[in-house]
Amino acid sequence: MALKDITLGQYFPGKTPIHRLDPRTKILLTLYYIVALFLADFLLTYALLFLALAAGIAISKVGVRNIMRGMKPVVLIVVITTLLNLFYTPGTPLVTIGFLKVTAEGIWAAFFMTVRILMLIAGTFLLTYTTSPILLTDGIESLLSPLKKLHAPVHELAMMMSIALRFIPTLIEETDKIMSAQKARGADFETGSLLQRARALVPLLVPLFISAFRRADELAVAMECRCYHGGEGRTRLRQLKYRRADWAVIVLGLVCCAAIGVMGRFGL
Repeated sequence: MALKDITLGQYFPGKTPIHRLDPRTKILLTLYYIVALFLADFLLTYALLFLALAAGIAISKVGVRNIMRGMKPVVLIVVITTLLNLFYTPGTPLVTIGFLKVTAEGIWAAFFMTVRILMLIAGTFLLTYTTSPILLTDGIESLLSPLKKLHAPVHELAMMMSIALRFIPTLIEETDKIMSAQKARGADFETGSLLQRARALVPLLVPLFISAFRRADELAVAMECRCYHGGEGRTRLRQLKYRRADWAVIVLGLVCCAAIGVMGRFGL
């Protein structure tokens, strides 16, 4: 897997209807989608959620290729989850391999869990791909603003989340540069066993951590020099306002989420 395949935190600019939605609307839709995924239990509900996801990807014009490319880093986690559900779900045994048993219930559990994880990741990718980090920060801060009455550092939390997302592509690019420099000096990261390749990556950590701390320090100094402060009294270049399309999408998403819950309860 190449480092360029890691697309978490990237933003693909566009002028599609999904791009133009208020960031708070997209965050709420993502939460509705996650809740609906955990309420779904049968093929029909999963099929409806898959159609909703496919429609979102098509409308956003992000491209299936970008979504699939972002899935590569989590392939190992998905495989391990599938195997655990396949072999350790109790039920009617179909195949026995030593002390491991494959059951009919295990096959269904592994299938549904794999589909759930992949659709969940794709849905969250769609949020970050169509929302810039600045708007995402403003949306999170606006949604969490009621917690300010409890003296929670809402602005600081939103800013930290935004900076973390923004730094992921930067750190990936820095890692790729360090790897290229060490390959030019004879380092080998692609041959040998899995353990040997893991050990070969250890020399990357020291320069990567130094670079990350340097960037963090430069960002902190730049913010202090500009007298940055969050919270009360801070103005915004773009004021967030719900439009009719936002309210319509929020209501539609809430109704669909409730419908998926009802369908799952009645075994549909």
